[in-house]
Amino acid sequence: MNRTYEVMFIVRPDMTEEDQDKLISTLEAAVTSSGGLVKNVEKMGKRRLAYAVRRFHDGMYILLTFEGSGGLVHELERRLRVTEQRPHRLRHLRRRLAKLRWSRRKQVFWSYGRPRP
Repeated sequence: MNRTYEVMFIVRPDMTEEDQDKLISTLEAAVTSSGGLVKNVEKMGKRRLAYAVRRFHDGMYILLTFEGSGGLVHELERRLRVTEQRPHRLRHLRRRLAKLRWSRRKQVFWSYGRPRP
């Protein structure tokens, strides 16, 4: 079953645009070769980190949204851990996007059986 996922990763602030584009194209190729579909790639820019990571206080945030199966997500995370660009990547996080549905009886939105605040 294909679901929608987001992967946000933070790279070093001194990483060049060419290296960022190379990393993004590598991840896009991994998604498409595994049968997934890249929906959106958003470079969110340089932001302050909550705490120092490898002596960096800032990082470049990149958000990748794609559709795929669970196996694709595990493969993508494996590639993020062992890629040759690893010295440039500071952190990464993935999450599955929830589908919201409307319940007329309860008059609230539900997300996978849990009420939203």
